[in-house]
Amino acid sequence: MEFRDVIRKRRMVRNYGPEPVPDEALDRIVDAGLTAPSAGNSQGLGFVIVTDQATRRAIAVIAEEEEYVACGFDPWISRAPAHIVITVSEQVYRDRYREPDKLGPDGEEIEWPVPYWWVDSGAALMAVLLAVVDEGLAAGFLGVHSVPRLGSLLGIPSHHTPIGVVTVGYPMADRRSGSLARGKKPRETVIHHERWAG
Repeated sequence: MEFRDVIRKRRMVRNYGPEPVPDEALDRIVDAGLTAPSAGNSQGLGFVIVTDQATRRAIAVIAEEEEYVACGFDPWISRAPAHIVITVSEQVYRDRYREPDKLGPDGEEIEWPVPYWWVDSGAALMAVLLAVVDEGLAAGFLGVHSVPRLGSLLGIPSHHTPIGVVTVGYPMADRRSGSLARGKKPRETVIHHERWAG
């Protein structure tokens, strides 16, 4: 599939068929996430692949799936045959930037004008979402309603924070998010050349 087609086809899907996702496809998808940038090569990301049905149902409870269903959506979290939980550790980044080759001129850890652990985890998320499409599958993303409960369920170390859950499977007809009715902002209001106009 051409890259432009992968970009065009990527969307958040909220309903899946029951067919399991092959382990090899999940491995390739997570490998794509590992290609994301890593500030200072800190490598502070983690990925938990979940295919066990009971665990997926428990994640759906933590994510309050019943609220989605009450709003007219399918039970897409528990129905997805695979979940990929992406985590990031601020501690790993800070430890890396306390190493001699990363200290500032005064010998201190740099000030973080932007928390690049979030930037890197967002890049990993997008790589995963695009890799899912390239595999001929579909994905959705949901934020974590209870980080401690999800961390406990999956045995995630306390210094790693789950940024959310990517649901993966074969797409079925689904209800689109009402947020899409807002439409896209006009291109000229978000893209600027040389400097921000106005």
